[in-house]
Amino acid sequence: MRGPTLRAQAGFGYFSVILAVAVFGVALAGIGELWSTQAQREREAELLRVGSEIRRAIVSYHASTRAGTPSFPRSLDDLLEDQRGPQVRRHLRKLYVDPMTRSSEWGLVKLPDGRIRGVFSRSTQAPLKSARFPAGLETFEEAKTYADWQFDYTPRTALPGAARR
Repeated sequence: MRGPTLRAQAGFGYFSVILAVAVFGVALAGIGELWSTQAQREREAELLRVGSEIRRAIVSYHASTRAGTPSFPRSLDDLLEDQRGPQVRRHLRKLYVDPMTRSSEWGLVKLPDGRIRGVFSRSTQAPLKSARFPAGLETFEEAKTYADWQFDYTPRTALPGAARR
């Protein structure tokens, strides 16, 4: 009777290995999804930080406008080196990459004359974050995509016909 017992044990060992591999695979898939979600949350936080930084630079550019000079930048490069006055002014340290698309190409919120009053990500991915945004960004709660997160500046006097590109 020794033969059938060893054969049954060998079959059970093989089944145990297959079961262990399956459990390990499911666990890895779960960890992968958790990691992916965490990475997306980190990119969202970076987008909020970078977008707000660019918006602050546009506000600073607008606030430093002297009579007879344009009050909004023609390009994001103007925020790096504002040469409208006697001294060069730097409203932004560097041009940031869009964390969601990993591209240096931002969507631009433009005025009718082509000047920039804001930026947005070109990502059409749905955001994970949908509540508890910082002050001034409450409209992001209604966003369907990251492209709806617009970091724009509208001075107290309304700007007629601002366009999104």
